[in-house]
Amino acid sequence: MVDTEALKTAALRTGAPAAIPAYLQSTYWWAYLHPRAVHIFERQWLVNLILWGNFARLRNAALAEMGERINARVLQVACVYGDFTEHMARRLGPNGRIDVIDVAPIQINNLHAKLKKAGCDTDRVNALLQDSSDLHFADGSFADVVVFFLLHEMPTEVRRKTVAEALRVTKPGGKLIFVDYHKPRAWSPFRYLMVPVLTTLEPFAMDVWNHEIASWLPEGAPVAKLEKQTYFGGLYQKVVMTKLL
Repeated sequence: MVDTEALKTAALRTGAPAAIPAYLQSTYWWAYLHPRAVHIFERQWLVNLILWGNFARLRNAALAEMGERINARVLQVACVYGDFTEHMARRLGPNGRIDVIDVAPIQINNLHAKLKKAGCDTDRVNALLQDSSDLHFADGSFADVVVFFLLHEMPTEVRRKTVAEALRVTKPGGKLIFVDYHKPRAWSPFRYLMVPVLTTLEPFAMDVWNHEIASWLPEGAPVAKLEKQTYFGGLYQKVVMTKLL
């Protein structure tokens, strides 16, 4: 069972608990919600294996967009397994602050434990219980927003709302950074190997293969620049949107 006292503590960080979406409960309970999920998946070697040895490369590519030192308020949308947040916390400058949101109390609690174990400055890394499709932040609250391997786990409408919310809370001139799956090039064996894997375990992931992330932006989105880079034969992508000033 989830520690109810810890759940209450997490809920108090935002004033009210966020309801866990039905799609998450039905599709990803085994990976993110079951009491043993953290015990199984919170292993650096395992998350690296799941990404075919590319975790550190993709993590570093995302964090590099924020610069060597983070001296502003930034947002990480959803906790992730592995040491992504710890590495981001080590980039904090004197004026830097990180907010991390997730809809699952067990993931918030896991993040607190990871940060404490890694010796991170938890006074400047704030974990909040929120739904990515309905963020409780004012417009333009964050210098940069990063969404690391989340979009492929969402139904289309939730994905649209998440992209719109992430852009809304990004400051004008700030960056919105996505890292996720991408359709591999024709010569890559992963173009064929990953189809049964994703369709079985990640039923929404093929949308990210078949559509550009920009296609989920709201109409008339204030994006001044969009840059895209692919990795590992095209299996992964980094998309960086700079918000219009």
